[in-house]
Amino acid sequence: MFRKTALLASAVAILPFSSALVSNDFESGWDQTAWPIYAPDCNQGGKVTLDSTTAHSGKNSIRVDGAGGYCGHVFFGTDKVPSGDLYVRTYLKASKALTASHVTFMTMPDPAQGTKKHLRIGGQNSILMYNRESDDATLPDLSPQGVAASVALPTGSWECFEYYIGTDGSIETWLNDAAIAGLTVGPGVSNPNAGGWTRSSIIPKPSAVYFGWESYGGDSNTFWYDDIVVSSTRVGCSGGGNTNSTTTAPPSSTTLVTSTTTTTNTAPATSTTSSGCNAAQWSQCGGLGFTGCTTCAAPYTCKYSNDYYSQCL
Repeated sequence: MFRKTALLASAVAILPFSSALVSNDFESGWDQTAWPIYAPDCNQGGKVTLDSTTAHSGKNSIRVDGAGGYCGHVFFGTDKVPSGDLYVRTYLKASKALTASHVTFMTMPDPAQGTKKHLRIGGQNSILMYNRESDDATLPDLSPQGVAASVALPTGSWECFEYYIGTDGSIETWLNDAAIAGLTVGPGVSNPNAGGWTRSSIIPKPSAVYFGWESYGGDSNTFWYDDIVVSSTRVGCSGGGNTNSTTTAPPSSTTLVTSTTTTTNTAPATSTTSSGCNAAQWSQCGGLGFTGCTTCAAPYTCKYSNDYYSQCL
């Protein structure tokens, strides 16, 4: 049986960094009043420290050592978030790859879901995903097709991670300025791997943003965060992390394009490459029924992961 998803394309303007509500590159240290620790209910083993041995820019970053189990969780962050559209950009570095277990590395208290409920960003089945605590829905669905629509988080290197939460319930997500199709949902968006997510009418309304680690099994990890920006407009990977800095504005726009996908029960087939089509680093470039770009932009090559997914690395 064949399943086809519709072509989706949306352009999002990236506006000047000056519109940021709050940002920090931690070069002046870690102000724990402005960026407090957040560990609801319990904290047994997790810790947050200022680290001067590694950084995306300058010399400082924030290091989070997360322990296994729910009470090993610990975060830091800010409740200075816009009342409307929310954009969050951080550079992050993970010491270990995401596994099959459910974990969170960013969490947002979300009153729209109820008291003490969160909108979470993390991983499961080795890919990036969202989790809505109130009904445990995931974006994308954790089917083989849903897993293939997201990406893995690289380890040992600084990655630019950005997301958007809209007042209409829209969610968009970028890794190194490349849109992630499976982590995109909203009015007018066709995402065949968002069935569980869209069954609810809840529109997220984050009241704060926290960065760290939470594990619902035994997984532990160390994450570093730097050049964080919380804004009401798109920042992009070129925007700085210091409210006092004067940085060059990011490119004028970015475009999200997801390709028509056909799924069959036969063996994986090589898809036809669109003319002039080159997939960016970390993008999908092959897999069962995949019909998008199968050529990677230089200097990356298409690496096989499983029958459902190959990635530009």
